[in-house]
Amino acid sequence: MTTVSSPLAGRLIGLGAVPDPVFSGALVGPGAAIDPVREPGVAVSPVDGVLVSLHPHAFVVVNNEGRGVLTHLGIDTVQLNGEGFEVLVSKGDSVARGQAIVRWNPVSVEASGKSPVCPVIALEATAEALGDVADSGDVLAGDTLFDWK
Repeated sequence: MTTVSSPLAGRLIGLGAVPDPVFSGALVGPGAAIDPVREPGVAVSPVDGVLVSLHPHAFVVVNNEGRGVLTHLGIDTVQLNGEGFEVLVSKGDSVARGQAIVRWNPVSVEASGKSPVCPVIALEATAEALGDVADSGDVLAGDTLFDWK
């Protein structure tokens, strides 16, 4: 089983409440979403593993069981072309749960007209494979979002 941790602090919302049909419809995969606290901060790795994909606005970490977890910082933030994001590691790096990956500011994302909501997705998983998915209340970076069986 893989425990997936929150990459940032904020308020949990159900994936269905994400303002993007691809994420809200779980087309990318099941998971959780966080409406982040409105202050500059860092997004941290939700699992131990290797960074197989790394963009200023999104990253994927694959653990030693081959499970990939996508963290997407905001919605439509690819359109910001990296503006307001600072990548702190490199693609291919081994990272530990809780290690800082990207520095960003949800306030500037919101000011640009984008949603700062952050989906955290279990790639290539079924909804049934996830247990105890957190979808309400406040969360801190490192708190458990869900278990992947």
